Amino acid sequence: MFAPVRERFQSGKEFGGADYVAAWHMLDACRAAYLSATAQFDAVFCATSPITPQNTERLMTDQDYFVRENLLTLRNTRIGSLVGLGVRSMRSGTASCGISLMANPMDELRLLRWGKAAEQALS
Repeated sequence: MFAPVRERFQSGKEFGGADYVAAWHMLDACRAAYLSATAQFDAVFCATSPITPQNTERLMTDQDYFVRENLLTLRNTRIGSLVGLGVRSMRSGTASCGISLMANPMDELRLLRWGKAAEQALS
């Protein structure tokens, strides 16, 4: 595993069982708030990544740069992962700019239909 990522994982050993349970309660509350705030929408559209591709050589040699850029790269996709959403990423027609469609958990069929319609609109 890439050392900076391994270090992030290993930092979890500093948390105990009570921290883990409290984090799950907070995550459940965040999920409920997100689903409530987006309930009126069929899907949420956002850029898959908020930044363009990084300098690979610098990523490998500058740890602070790696951490900052890695967290930015994961920022938008992390929403779907944490909330448990169905997410479909697709090309936007602009280089290095993907679009993610996010739909409620267990609503993959609707997500696929919206994705097909979005692809047609973008082509």
